[in-house]
Amino acid sequence: MSTVPPSTPHVFDATVANFEAEVLKASLTTPVLVDLWAEWCEPCKTLGPILEKLATEYNGAFRLAKVDVETEQQLAAMFGVRSIPTVVLVKDGQVLDGFAGAMPEGQIREFLSRHLQPLEGGPSDEPPEAAPETAQDAINRLQQAIAAEPDRAELKLDLALALMRDGRVAPAQAELDALPVNLATDARAVRLRSQLELARALEGAPSMAELRARIEANDTDWEARDLLGVRLLLEGEAAAGLDQFLDILKRQRDWNDSQAKKRLLAAFLTIEDPALVSAYRRKMSSLVF
Repeated sequence: MSTVPPSTPHVFDATVANFEAEVLKASLTTPVLVDLWAEWCEPCKTLGPILEKLATEYNGAFRLAKVDVETEQQLAAMFGVRSIPTVVLVKDGQVLDGFAGAMPEGQIREFLSRHLQPLEGGPSDEPPEAAPETAQDAINRLQQAIAAEPDRAELKLDLALALMRDGRVAPAQAELDALPVNLATDARAVRLRSQLELARALEGAPSMAELRARIEANDTDWEARDLLGVRLLLEGEAAAGLDQFLDILKRQRDWNDSQAKKRLLAAFLTIEDPALVSAYRRKMSSLVF
């Protein structure tokens, strides 16, 4: 039985019968967040109300499709669901992103903010945003969850991602290497692998200030420019980091066995902004071809 209140306009039950029209085709104009749940699932009972609240708060920026995996097993199989709750964002008829497990509200807001913005006219009396979950909070939460459910491999991927957020490269690598084959090719695992590759390049590297000083003293210090690009990228200044790699590619294309091109390709796998990646792919192509 659905838990969706009939008065909630942005939330609906998705079934095999309406999935193509209400999810796939509808996502061409409005993104659809698919919540795969079940009545017996305790974490689902925590996550569901949060998602429904956010659907109302976003005021039509996305619709929330509730899929009861017990009655809609065909849809669950289509999404390759291995555990619930599982949440998938569908946009332009394609799966754009997703997560598994009952994440805290702050982390869900962070997930949504990467792809969506609330439309104007939503409720004005919403409580303040919950503070985003810190990396250490996520590590503690996931370690506890793994201890309670050691067979849920997707939690170990979440832990590896949280460890990387906290700058703990070696433990993140160890968790990534221990993932089963089916998760090793997950988009988030691929992204993490590229982040770890870039992070290893900074082992023993000079600080940001030292690298900037080296470049100021010698504009063609390609090593300093390369390492500065990596530091900027991993510290959240993606465009500035990519600009450093493009500068090397433009002025010294073959430096260190075309390392700038390799850095750009690795960076594209780590950046979660499709528009930024697309723009810089075009810039790279104009220099390479």
